[in-house]
Amino acid sequence: MENENLDPTTMINAVIEAHGAGLLSFLTPVLLLVLWTAIMWLWMYATRIPAMQKAQINPDDARHPGTYSDKIPPNVRAVADNYNHLHEQPTLFYALMMFAALTGGADGLMMQLAYGYVAVRVLHSLIQILSPKVMHRFLMFSIGSIVLFVMIGKEVIRVFL
Repeated sequence: MENENLDPTTMINAVIEAHGAGLLSFLTPVLLLVLWTAIMWLWMYATRIPAMQKAQINPDDARHPGTYSDKIPPNVRAVADNYNHLHEQPTLFYALMMFAALTGGADGLMMQLAYGYVAVRVLHSLIQILSPKVMHRFLMFSIGSIVLFVMIGKEVIRVFL
């Protein structure tokens, strides 16, 4: 990949050829977090639709978030809130893992940090949905943030220093 004029597709194919199974292994935490997000998506609909039916909420009246939150039980709202949270901070994780995979940062430490981040996000979800203790959830959020900052710092140091 010495040639700076390679098109992105050629560059990505070269990375995949060079790292093969190692790249798949490195990116497995990304797939696991995507899978967890899909599980939360299904959980959200499995709880929200029956709750809306029970509360006799017309879907057309619920087109703006929060317009019917007083009619939905807190445990059902918690699932939807968590699903939304999985589309916030984890976007940095996804971008960072792709960056590391494509630019030579796919090492064992980064992979361990990635698995740790995914585990903390799953715990965060379960606590948010199953427990009313905000401080427990905040602890998981804080730990996940620290892990993500370490990952970001590791890549910044690798690339710029």
